This record gives sequence, C-alpha cells and structure tokens, in this order.
Amino acid sequence: MSVEFIGMIGTQEVSEIRPATGPVIDRATVRGFVAAHEEAGFDKVLVGHSSSTPDGLQVAAYAAAHSERLGFLVAHRPGFTAPTLAARQFATLDHFTGGGRVAMHVISGGSDVDQRRDGDWLDKDERYARTDEYLSVVRRAWTEPDAFDHHGEHYRVAGVRQEIRPLSPIPVYFGGSSEAAYRVGGRHADVFALWGEPLAGTAEQIARVRDAAHAAGRAEAPRISVSFRPILGDTEEQAWARAREVHARIVAANGGHGSFTGTRMREPGAPANVGSQRLLAAAAAGEVHDRCLWTATAAASGAAGNSTALVGTPDTVAAALADYVDIGVGTLLIRGYDPIADARRYGSELLPAVRAELARRGAAVGVPA
Repeated sequence: MSVEFIGMIGTQEVSEIRPATGPVIDRATVRGFVAAHEEAGFDKVLVGHSSSTPDGLQVAAYAAAHSERLGFLVAHRPGFTAPTLAARQFATLDHFTGGGRVAMHVISGGSDVDQRRDGDWLDKDERYARTDEYLSVVRRAWTEPDAFDHHGEHYRVAGVRQEIRPLSPIPVYFGGSSEAAYRVGGRHADVFALWGEPLAGTAEQIARVRDAAHAAGRAEAPRISVSFRPILGDTEEQAWARAREVHARIVAANGGHGSFTGTRMREPGAPANVGSQRLLAAAAAGEVHDRCLWTATAAASGAAGNSTALVGTPDTVAAALADYVDIGVGTLLIRGYDPIADARRYGSELLPAVRAELARRGAAVGVPA
C-alpha cells in the first residue's frame, strides 16, 4: 500500500498558540504555505472549512495558481450548496489545476452551533442522511453518461447532464467517528479520515469502517487517513521541552473561555461530536500512549479538531507514524503549531525519516494511484 502525506494551509498563519493577525485573507501567507508544503514534499494540503472562514474552493484555486504539483483537499459541508452545483465547482477546479490535484473532504458537521450559523437546523443523524443522498447525486453528476433524475428526501433534480466533468476521478475523503459516519462514509468514501488516537482505538475504528463498507456491498473498503500534530526536537529532551511549552501556550490562550483551533474558537462546554469525545477519553486514560502519542494538547484545547501530538526526534515520530501504517493507515495528515516553520521542518527532517522507516519495513511511499 502506498502512503501519502497531507499538510494544511490557510489564509492566515494561526494555530492554538498563534492568534490571528493581519487581514483575514493574506495572499502572501497563502503563497508561503504553498511554497513550504510543495518544497517539503507533501502530496496534498487540506483547506479547512467553518461558518466564518474564507471559501475553501477559492482559496484552493488561488493556491493552485501559485504551485506546480501540490494537491488540494478542500473541506466541504453538504447541505449549503446543491450537489449538482458542487459537482460542477469541483470539476471546474480540477480542469483549471490540470487534473488530479483536487479532492473533496466531506464533513457533515459535528457542531450544531456552527451549522446553525449557516441556517442548518437538522440534527446529526439527519445531516448524515442528507450527506448520503448528496454524495450519490455528486457522484452521478461526475460520472453519469446520460441525463438522470433524482427524487429523494433532501434533493430533487431532473434532467441532470453535466457538461463539465472531472479530468480524472475526484477522490472523496470523509470525516467522522459516529455510527452514522461509519455507515455513510463506509458507503461513499475513497478515504476515511480519523483523528490521531492510540493505536488500539485507531485499529478498532478501521475495523468498523471496513465492516460498514462491506455491509454497503463494496468490494474494497476506503483507505484510512489519520491526523496528528508532530512536535519535534533534536533530542527527546528538546522535543518534550517544546511540547511542554506548546501546552503552556495553549492553556494561556484558553483563559477558561475556549481555545484556538485552525481559525475558529472552540465552543464552550463538552464537544458534541464523537471524534472529540474519543480524544478526550484517550486523554483521560493517560497522557502518553504507545510510542509517543501525547494527549495533553487535546485535553487543553478541548479536542476541538485534530489535536493529539506525536513528540520526539524525527526518527521517533517517524517510527510512530509507521506504526499506524502497519495497522492499515494509508494517509498521514500532519500539521504543526507554528504552521509554516513546522511544515518546512517536516519536509527537511520528518518526511524523509518516515519514508526511510517505511522503506525499512517494506511499505511503499507516494501518492496513491
């Protein structure tokens, strides 16, 4: 199985320890993100989504115009755009980027508060039912050779025949950790995305995704992506010293009122989404798991996003990432707390170490076919 590496870009350089400064869209920062990840050897970068941040497809289009080969995984919430329109939007971007550089990351929505900011009042199970239907229409719009109709609970379209189709298949990544997520993602996803849990919990989730795919009649289950926040040092002692500094800065930024994650503030109270609940449960069970998985950052930030760290030298973290590949992970999404500087360091030290470790273990490395 080949392994791909995904980073993350934004229109501001912001993290749990870096408050947003400057304009909401800083074009130079976007170009800096692109250059750092392209030079580092990442295969793709994630462009995130929330109810208050710039439109991801337009961010990806601008970023792609300033890159040569980097792929763009654009986070997308079903329900706010008609599936036929979304199919055209992604297919159009695929053409402008030359084909094969665009992927859709489907997030049905884990926060009722954030969904309602865009006028969505469906509960979680209803959102996943809508996503199920939505992706069926999107796939047909991308691939159906003849005009088609669809009459469902959430969408009714007639005579759909898209003039614009992707140059190459657009992969669908899918995030979630609930039973509904396993069921819908198991049916539709090319890649199922998980947050970084201990190995045992990750293996359990992989099994559930595969079971859901088989229940949906799929011959092959989705590939698996896992996300982490590596914290590196030249020595183990330096890595853990930086980890403690990062933790202290998250706590200081929190101030008892929520903490930064990506470009939004964590909402107060217990998280509603199962993925965050699982990370907090792992943190409650222990601060360090397996080789070097550190949960204190998740606990300090309320697990509002992919927030568990891997701490150590590049070789230690590379071995930890390879442990996940050993249990069936095919995509590694990594981003840092100093986003651009960390991406550059990952490129010079961590990615080569991961590739060397995977080669030693006999795994293939590169963009999946």
